[in-house]
Amino acid sequence: MYKHFFKRGIDLLLALLALPFWIVILVIVGSIIYFQDKGSIFYNAPRLGKDGKIFKMYKFRSMKMNAPDLRNEDGSTFNAEDDPRLTKIGKFIRKTSLDETPQLLNVIKGDMSIIGPRPDLPEHRELYRGNESRKLEVRPGVTGYNQAYYRNIVPWKQRIQHDIYYIDNLSLWFDIKILIKTAQSVLKREDIYVKEKSENRNKSQSVEM
Repeated sequence: MYKHFFKRGIDLLLALLALPFWIVILVIVGSIIYFQDKGSIFYNAPRLGKDGKIFKMYKFRSMKMNAPDLRNEDGSTFNAEDDPRLTKIGKFIRKTSLDETPQLLNVIKGDMSIIGPRPDLPEHRELYRGNESRKLEVRPGVTGYNQAYYRNIVPWKQRIQHDIYYIDNLSLWFDIKILIKTAQSVLKREDIYVKEKSENRNKSQSVEM
């Protein structure tokens, strides 16, 4: 009942309640992003949504304009605390997860849920094997089971299995626990960056996590 009916209503209510506070963040953070390098405030990235639908996910831009795309060997996006692609404000909003807050707009639009699997890049669908496409059964989340309990310390394929575990055990109480744990992890700034730097490959276009 919660998964199919009440979850969307709760998402919309919480997002609308948080929207006035986010507008304050937008004015402050957006101004700093713009004046640091005169670039776009937002980074809008195509992502896989529910049932494989591609949508545009909103983030505050944390990287320099036209920064190269770096990937880990498993195809996931590379990130590190000393990443030279990050702007000064970008390092701060990454550590505090403020870069993800524009996704409240995605929640209001219905592209995302507050809690759910983090969305993959569209090309990642070609890399799914076995039951891994099951992560597309629900709306992707602003935060989720992986982000709350593991952040960036587990490989991408393992994160997908965690996503499937979440889907199989989805409940209001599970979402509440994930939300509380996410808040704790953000405040402690735990496991923000990938620990192991794998061999990366460059692409010409700019891609953020």
